[in-house]
Amino acid sequence: MYETHSTSVDNERGVATGWLDGMLSEIGRMQAIQLGVRRRDDGIAAVFTSDLGRAVETARIAFEGSGIPVQRDRRLRECNYGAMNGVPRARLDAERRRRLDERFPDGESWRQAVERVGGFLDSLARTHDGLRVLVIGHVATRWALDHFLRHVPLEELVDTPFEWQEGWEYVLPSGAPH
Repeated sequence: MYETHSTSVDNERGVATGWLDGMLSEIGRMQAIQLGVRRRDDGIAAVFTSDLGRAVETARIAFEGSGIPVQRDRRLRECNYGAMNGVPRARLDAERRRRLDERFPDGESWRQAVERVGGFLDSLARTHDGLRVLVIGHVATRWALDHFLRHVPLEELVDTPFEWQEGWEYVLPSGAPH
């Protein structure tokens, strides 16, 4: 299962946070509480979260005291926009297609970010085969799941606007997905 981090202050302000930590807004904290209500009794063996502040805060609010282990993994981070971390979302979105393979200044490309998350999926397939887990991440995390598990080309994903929803279900095949 996959959930994006809950709504952040930057999301509400139209800022592309990237590798900056960010923090949840009041709406985001309520979404995180609702995430815990939805998923705590869902048979989850573990929660894996990006190590960026907004994702860690989402996992902490949702699963604190539940007994479900929460593990941070930096491979689940958003794309590193480098010098563009923290710019207005509209400015970043104008660069989206171009940055599929071309790195952001002092950062990485979307393809590199997706490959990084793919490394996490490889590890997960070996260590948690057959177990139900929840991954909390960002756009790059979801793109990697769609790309490797549903075989959606990155060229299609980069042109699709992100639509928030209450979770996505994925099945990770035994062994490495890519």
